Amino acid sequence: MAPVTKKQEYTGDYPEKTLYIPGPTEVRDAVIQEMAQPMFGHRMDRMTDLYTTIVEDTKEFLGTDNEVIILTGSGTEFWESSTLNLVDENILVPTCGSFSERHANVAERLGKDVDRLEYEWGEAVKPADIREELETSDKHYDVVACVMNESSTGVRNPVEEIGDVVDEYPDTYFVVDAVSCLGGDYVDIDEHGIDVIFASSQKAFAMPPGLAICVVNDESYERELEKDEASWYGGFQRCLDYYDRKGQTHSTPAIPIMLAYRKQMKHMLEEGHEARDQRHREMMAYVHEWADEHFAMFPEEGYESQTVACIENTQGIDVAATIEQVSEKHDMVFSNGYGSQLGEETFRIGHMGEHTVESIQALTDAIEDAADL
Repeated sequence: MAPVTKKQEYTGDYPEKTLYIPGPTEVRDAVIQEMAQPMFGHRMDRMTDLYTTIVEDTKEFLGTDNEVIILTGSGTEFWESSTLNLVDENILVPTCGSFSERHANVAERLGKDVDRLEYEWGEAVKPADIREELETSDKHYDVVACVMNESSTGVRNPVEEIGDVVDEYPDTYFVVDAVSCLGGDYVDIDEHGIDVIFASSQKAFAMPPGLAICVVNDESYERELEKDEASWYGGFQRCLDYYDRKGQTHSTPAIPIMLAYRKQMKHMLEEGHEARDQRHREMMAYVHEWADEHFAMFPEEGYESQTVACIENTQGIDVAATIEQVSEKHDMVFSNGYGSQLGEETFRIGHMGEHTVESIQALTDAIEDAADL
């Protein structure tokens, strides 16, 4: 296949843009500065101090007694590793947008038997449907895998209620993709039968990209021990056993990003999980009120995301042109609809991380100016 791109030299001479996309999001200057520390070895005592700090601080912030793994990579890593670690044959994936569909595709790529419980884009997964599928299927499902925050459509699925349902089936594990919301949308992991939940650092955690965060309970760890095959890089046993022995990662990590993570997690602990959740709720409420005034929300009512607003383009504005004008005139960047399916029909605002109602209002004012609303 002939290449379609050519080298475009990175110059560093680019205007700074405030990010309102579904990630990466804005990172505080103090967090960015942490990455400029002198390098040190990943087997030194300093690394043990760093890694044990970010792992235990993450447990404290999330309010979980389960184990935490932090690896260099995208949250996507745990799509793959959780499937390899927990699924022998059958996995049930409710799909309601691009990322839940991609989770199913990953499982198929890994040779698993995937059943999709399909919803129209914009609809939310219903716990009663999960229960019916588990009760009536002639298959045993090793895993039910659900996206918590479908950022392609702005849907927030009720993973707490779904987890309560799956918890009634002790031989079926519940895996939650919370890539675009964990850290900005409170979920009681231990209370609702969530066996594995994972996220990425560049979303609601408001850190630089490059780290994947995963919470794993004892049952999932034990499940992997029973299997003949499991993920090597993201293996629960390998990651957690190495942490217990050494307090470090089994492979060389992105140390500068972990330094940034340490700084940001201290800030998140100071703010507190409930207060951070409330701030995101306030941003969500503001964006919804603005959207209702000028456009309409795309997701099913009552299931709107707390971190990413997907707004239906009821006025038929030129979304691409509006994004470009807001970027050029105001140095702010928001997102179009995801892929060809939603394209110009929707646009998305990431109201996550360190944003506030005031900073989100600055964006909506800019959109009104550009679109002449």
